[in-house]
Amino acid sequence: MGPTKIQGLPAHVLLVHLVLAAVPIAALVLVAAALWPAAGRRLGVITPVIALGALLTVPVTTHAGKWLQARVINTPLIRKHVALGKGVLPWMIGLFVIALLVWLWERTDSAALHGTLGRIVVGVLAVAISVGAVQQVVRTGEAGSRALWTHNFTSQPAK
Repeated sequence: MGPTKIQGLPAHVLLVHLVLAAVPIAALVLVAAALWPAAGRRLGVITPVIALGALLTVPVTTHAGKWLQARVINTPLIRKHVALGKGVLPWMIGLFVIALLVWLWERTDSAALHGTLGRIVVGVLAVAISVGAVQQVVRTGEAGSRALWTHNFTSQPAK
């Protein structure tokens, strides 16, 4: 499903940065497309394509993470990171589905769907799924950082 090592380093440690960049970008593009009609028309199919790209980074990174998990000490911090990481994929599937729906919605000609109520519903869905996905990625990344750096860092420089 993807690399487990890159240039001798655990791939998860490198791939996680791709997720940390791709998810917020996908979320911002989705919110722009949903709330700003001109942006939605101009972005077009790019919105779901970016969301799909961000979605695909998650299982690749998770696969590399499972490989790494089998090679590190199983601490409570690692378990918390893993538990939070399992929650990223459902959020990203939701973000992709909403991005696809926003793109399709922009292509409909129905005046009823494009009224104020339709724009509000689409906007609320886009913002909610985007905030949820980004917060899940941030919480997971923060837990991973704590798992890696807790008790492995000193505030005083090594002499």
